[in-house]
Amino acid sequence: MDDLGLVGQAAALAAGKVSAAELVEHSLARIAERDSLGAFRVVRAEAAREEAREADRRLAAGERLPLLGVPVAIKDDTDIAGETTPFAVKGDHQPVAEDAEQVRKLRAAGAVIVGKTTTCEIGLWPFSESPGFGCARNPWNPDYTPGGSSGGSAAAVAAGMVAAAVGSDGAGSIRIPAAWTGLVGIKPQRGRVSGFPHRDPFKGITVWGPIARSVEDAALLLDVLAGSHLEDAYRLDAPVTPFVEAARREPGRLRVAVSFKTAFGMTNKLDPEIRLAVQRLARRLTELGHKVFPADPDYGPMFMGLVPRGTAGVAEWLDAMPNAEPEVRTEVEAKIGRLVGRRLLPLARRMDPYLQRRAGSIFRYADVVLTPTTAQLPSKVGFYDGAGYQKTQSGVAAACPYGWPWNVLGWPGVNVPAGFSEDGLPIGAQLLGHDSDEATLISLAAQLEAVEGWTERRPSS
Repeated sequence: MDDLGLVGQAAALAAGKVSAAELVEHSLARIAERDSLGAFRVVRAEAAREEAREADRRLAAGERLPLLGVPVAIKDDTDIAGETTPFAVKGDHQPVAEDAEQVRKLRAAGAVIVGKTTTCEIGLWPFSESPGFGCARNPWNPDYTPGGSSGGSAAAVAAGMVAAAVGSDGAGSIRIPAAWTGLVGIKPQRGRVSGFPHRDPFKGITVWGPIARSVEDAALLLDVLAGSHLEDAYRLDAPVTPFVEAARREPGRLRVAVSFKTAFGMTNKLDPEIRLAVQRLARRLTELGHKVFPADPDYGPMFMGLVPRGTAGVAEWLDAMPNAEPEVRTEVEAKIGRLVGRRLLPLARRMDPYLQRRAGSIFRYADVVLTPTTAQLPSKVGFYDGAGYQKTQSGVAAACPYGWPWNVLGWPGVNVPAGFSEDGLPIGAQLLGHDSDEATLISLAAQLEAVEGWTERRPSS
């Protein structure tokens, strides 16, 4: 069943080759077998079984929906009725009464949500560990983190617990764990996927999106998730063509700019193995007929668009939690948000058109930008235990400088597997696109997948 993927499971259910109950039992068994990975904060075993039985009744009656009866997982920053949403912060959390919009979309497509995945406090770090809710581990080597903050979702997919999972990305939090677990992760265009009841999550930098083994699976899940709520701060029309169709068509001959520059201008901390992996992927794109050349986006003062949004967003989320007991690092971030972030937020928003013009100038002569997803390989679990705010912040900034600029811009990005380190740890590369151009990235990623064959690579255990 692991080999079927999201698209394959949906097709097998529609054809009567497998039941939803069988798929859900397989998922729950796999979760139990790999419990030591800590991928899930909560498993909805009985609720999922009941939802599977209902899905089988609907299938038997002839109903067909994109994911009817397919088990998936969501990140623990997302509300599902009857469960708490602690976002890894200790406190007096009460079960929520209503589903978040992402969950409503999943249910409307017939999906069975087997559980909520492990993350870090308020999604701040590229690891998925917290004092109150444990840690997620990397299925390729459990001594290492799967990344963050959507690390539990990535671990669940990489270990075969579910075919796909939902994550969120405010500074790389889908793409980083996808890179470090050998998966496809899509950060959609700002406004593509509603975060409601959060109308403006993290002041415009955070979006929700899919993590899956294949591009087609990720595209199907994005199709299911896509759509705006009337109260969203950013809203988009539905795409003219489903993203899953983009995964099934050739991208045409594209102009691909390869860049190793970061928004802070640093390149000296890029791991040599990651550089070589991205360069190899660039050569592969050349072999596929694309025009590939070195060129860097003009980032400008991009950090001015990130810091106010990120810190103000942390403060807003934490202030909405009654009796929250965050760790010191999270509280420091919130204090910065309350004292400085909120004051600078209007300036950050006014800078958007300027930053987009500067960075977007690269698309005058390129269709896609190829960069590393991270500058360093995964850290070991517990590496930042006991580290203060400043040491943690500087460490993760050096490890993951490539993801966050596209959150500030609001444009789409896709992580694709780029190979492995000598120690067997996955490496990822980013395909970055212009405004609302997920389809081009998805088509190009699918073309790469066909020749790279990364869907066949699985952790040994």
